[in-house]
Amino acid sequence: MKPIEQLMRTAPVIPVLVVEDASDAVPMAEALVAGGLRVLEVTLRTPAALDAIRAMRGVEGAIVGAGTVTNQAQLQDAIDAGSEFIVSPGLTETLGRAAVREEIPFLPGIANAGDIMRGLDLGLSHFKFFPAETNGGMAALKALAGPFGDVKFCPTGGIRQETAADWLALDPVLCVGGSWLVGKSPLDFAATRQRAEDAAALAR
Repeated sequence: MKPIEQLMRTAPVIPVLVVEDASDAVPMAEALVAGGLRVLEVTLRTPAALDAIRAMRGVEGAIVGAGTVTNQAQLQDAIDAGSEFIVSPGLTETLGRAAVREEIPFLPGIANAGDIMRGLDLGLSHFKFFPAETNGGMAALKALAGPFGDVKFCPTGGIRQETAADWLALDPVLCVGGSWLVGKSPLDFAATRQRAEDAAALAR
């Protein structure tokens, strides 16, 4: 089993995290891990993201990676911060080759058959289907998966606790990405843990 597949099979939901304040990183990670979600994607959308990754790496049981990685410079910054895996919203040959060269588990975003074929050319077979709901939903993913029998997916974008189980029931789907786990500020980490427990219970 490839390292990225092991990560994808760790829990049914990978929290997609936007960390505004690095001081929230440790309690956020502790709440999610305690709730049963160990694989944490910190998106590089805020100035606090890299510091959050460094801090979360110290939380026992957490497997911390960087999301919204769009170029080689961000890839290197994420690796330097201790990221254990990389997620991107799309796939370019330049970024794909760099991630393969670094030998870091890589989950690139795809939206169509051409994206998947570009990934397969790079030796990749695990992808983030993004944005899942606005890109045609489950019907689109089923149609895309048809010609690519060995490819596995993590749909992300617009998925909620109420719909995650339907996505997870699809054979090529190993997990989903979820942005619903952590609420808006002020953060309630007890509620975060409860949402994590509910999400972890979706495991097939």
